[in-house]
Amino acid sequence: MRVLHVTAGNLFGGIERMLVTLAASLDDHHAHAFAVSFDGRLARELRACGHAPHVIGDARFSRPLTIWRARRNLRRVIGAFAPDAVIAHAPWSCALATPVARRMRVPVWMWVHDLPHPEQFLERRVASRPPHRFICNSHFTAGATGAWLPAVPRDVIHPAVAPLPRVSDTDRRTLRVKEGADDDSVVVFMAARLQQMKGHRVLIEAARTLRGKVMLWMAGGPQQPHEVRYLESLRQLAVESLPAGRVRFLGERSDVPRLMHAADVYCQPNTEPDSFGIVFVEALAAGRPVVTTAIGGAVEIVGERYGILVPHASAEAVGAALQTLIDDPSLRASLGQDGPARAFALCDPAGRLREIDETVCHHRASPDPR
Repeated sequence: MRVLHVTAGNLFGGIERMLVTLAASLDDHHAHAFAVSFDGRLARELRACGHAPHVIGDARFSRPLTIWRARRNLRRVIGAFAPDAVIAHAPWSCALATPVARRMRVPVWMWVHDLPHPEQFLERRVASRPPHRFICNSHFTAGATGAWLPAVPRDVIHPAVAPLPRVSDTDRRTLRVKEGADDDSVVVFMAARLQQMKGHRVLIEAARTLRGKVMLWMAGGPQQPHEVRYLESLRQLAVESLPAGRVRFLGERSDVPRLMHAADVYCQPNTEPDSFGIVFVEALAAGRPVVTTAIGGAVEIVGERYGILVPHASAEAVGAALQTLIDDPSLRASLGQDGPARAFALCDPAGRLREIDETVCHHRASPDPR
């Protein structure tokens, strides 16, 4: 199957990490190409793994001429690559690519990575000209997508998550010392976009109650103006609430898998349902127990064998779960031991590539939902 992935490329988060993982996992059996609008970090990382994307030009729906130019360039890419399917990642890319793919009689799919918001501009654009099928990153997302556009068929394919690099005990100790932790510290790690629903504030407030030699590592850098303000509010909360040095803000990091190995527990107490959670899979792959809220796609990843699901995102509930793990190293080890096998079963990149190709092959003759 020849598959063309289309995405914006102006930000870098879970979607972009998955696309880089897919690109790095390609071999002679898979013909996948990538088209991006913005030439940013995603484009750089795709080039670094040997799959330079087609850059179709900065495009904004508030500036119709830029949309026209990007669609013209995308039409050239589709004509040259001749894909069996175009997979548009998220509503923005779907709204951009669908008119072009339809005119060229190429099936267009939308990979739903976030819960749809039917009232928003881009979802309205997608609903007015829907894709042939949806790919959903979890069964939870599939349910929400079916409620939004029930006439469009949908499949569930979990995101591809790259195997974590091996980290020796020496490297682990060196990284811990560099980030302010020693052998006796229990490091609670969080790596997430600076969005309030990820629960950064809840975790900092929960840390007030923790006993013992505990450190919080929080990775993630601002990519938009409101995220700059949010980060500053988190720093202020940490200063006002916790002893100096208990929280370490690590900024945007490209070595999250190594940090995961260096930590002891992964905690992300979502305050709203998240569609999936690639970082939870990375935590399992590193053999780290997870503490998160029992809502959204996280429930499909984390069970009682791999961590603790708290009923709600409160400082009290999260603090109690973390204290249980802080006090019991053997429990941390037992919850982490089956994590790597779970992560592989859910998100092995080679398996996901096969799923994509098999699903496209099986459904490429799907009827037009218009």
